[in-house]
Amino acid sequence: MSGVPAEDAPPVVVTERRGHVLIISMHRPAKRNAIDPAMSAHLSAAFDHLEDDPDLWAGVLTGTAAVFSAGNDLLAGSGPPSARGGAYGLITRERATPLIAAVEGLALGGGFELVLSCDLVVAGETAQFVLPEVKRGVIPIYGGLFRTARALPLNIAREMALTGEPLDAARARDLGLVNHVTPDGQALPRAVELAEHICANAPTAVRRALDVINTLAATTDPLGWAQTDAAKQSVWATDDMQEGIQAFRERRSPQWTGH
Repeated sequence: MSGVPAEDAPPVVVTERRGHVLIISMHRPAKRNAIDPAMSAHLSAAFDHLEDDPDLWAGVLTGTAAVFSAGNDLLAGSGPPSARGGAYGLITRERATPLIAAVEGLALGGGFELVLSCDLVVAGETAQFVLPEVKRGVIPIYGGLFRTARALPLNIAREMALTGEPLDAARARDLGLVNHVTPDGQALPRAVELAEHICANAPTAVRRALDVINTLAATTDPLGWAQTDAAKQSVWATDDMQEGIQAFRERRSPQWTGH
């Protein structure tokens, strides 16, 4: 296992190898697995390992039993993007190795954007997927605005982005975002089982098939990133964004002005 940021600190990312499968677990439970600079750095290293080891044929990304991830640590930030993977070490990574998200509890904001960066999704029955940014005066900036619209029907993607309300696991499965829904606590075992089914196949054929699917799916990504960046610059210049962050810090409802 790996992922210890300092000798006297608990691990923020834990990796475990099971045959040809690498399990990558976010482990910052006191902060709902919110992603700070240390977690970003260790996630990036784990994804590098997954891509660079020729004997690893599939990966599983998960959180803790109670929560997948609350996304960005709004107070500490998530740190700089990695050279190979972008934000969280994954968001813009060009991957050849299949990656499965095993989701228990909330996948919130950037946590949901991590899910959208994976190839398959397994979720516990009470898991929820949320883009809450508008409730804080900001917008999703790590692909959530255009990848949600790719993974879900357009009007559902609009509803998630504009209301900030959650999508539950059963509906996410029915709409095609989630591959399998399990009893709570069983998402990781099912995801590992799915990864092992993938690993039973020829690894080169799997990688090439994944490359074709993902390359075609991502043909509009440059426009999506450009539009997201333009929207981010506009939103970040508003008083409402400052109010949203301040209200979060003070644990109160924000008072919007529209400016």
